Amino acid sequence: MKQIVEYHISRLQDKNPEVRLKAIKELVLLNDVAALSALEEVFKNDSNEDVRKVAQQAGREIFLANRAKES
Repeated sequence: MKQIVEYHISRLQDKNPEVRLKAIKELVLLNDVAALSALEEVFKNDSNEDVRKVAQQAGREIFLANRAKES
């Protein structure tokens, strides 16, 4: 699982915004907190507004889903 998460995190650097969006969606499905810092970087620094918005939402979903697991 860790390798899959790392693969999608690496895709967040792709030049094509569609590839970055797909990677973010895959990271949400994997629901691994290891993706949170990478998603935060995309949210803060990506050149595409849609990618930034999706990264923010994805980070929120992963964070909340994992916080609920801990309770």
